[in-house]
Amino acid sequence: MQLLKCENIHMNYDSTKAVDGVSFTVDEGDFLCIVGENGAGKSTLLKGILGLQKISEGSVDFNGIKKSEIGYLPQKTQVQKDFPAGVKEVVLSGRLGGKRKLFYTAEDRRIAQENMDIMKINSIKNKSFNELSGGQQQRVLLARALCATDRLLLLDEPTTGLDPFVTEDMYKLISHLNKEHGVTIIMVTHDVKSAIQYANKILCMEHDGDFFGTTEEYLKTAAAKRILGGDSHA
Repeated sequence: MQLLKCENIHMNYDSTKAVDGVSFTVDEGDFLCIVGENGAGKSTLLKGILGLQKISEGSVDFNGIKKSEIGYLPQKTQVQKDFPAGVKEVVLSGRLGGKRKLFYTAEDRRIAQENMDIMKINSIKNKSFNELSGGQQQRVLLARALCATDRLLLLDEPTTGLDPFVTEDMYKLISHLNKEHGVTIIMVTHDVKSAIQYANKILCMEHDGDFFGTTEEYLKTAAAKRILGGDSHA
């Protein structure tokens, strides 16, 4: 089933065109990686899909899922790194869905615990968020995003700043969510080699034109061969 259809998306950022006519679709169960040049509008596109930034032209159509039911992990910021809360509280806050609550329900707590189990962070659930390593923080924030949804996750460069070992672990974890838990993934990344290893679809945004298709189709493009140094099966 198709969850999302984006047609001819145009967006501006600081009076400059950031997204220029991007079109793609996402089916239930897809793992779509968005790759491309710096400044090509990848993060801006995610914000447009979520309604966090205005789309100047084009359409974003969801099928059977509300925006409030989408989990979102934005790029890391200093505020996230210094989150003044414990791990359990950070994960539970994913149940707010943009609403204010005086109390969390038993169902909220059950879902938060379930996602901490999936992310394997039970051993640190009583720790302060700002005491954690970068990889642990990203696991906590993923658990938080999962508390909003078990269907669609939008991830904006979730491995930035992580060392290679932790980065590989994070890709495996996200792939596990996709394959074993049926979570559809849309992920912005600069790591093209990992993208082609784990994703089944690629959206490549470049200033001289975009590509959208299967990973196998992407491997045949000039952009893939250029980025991978001629080794399109790396």
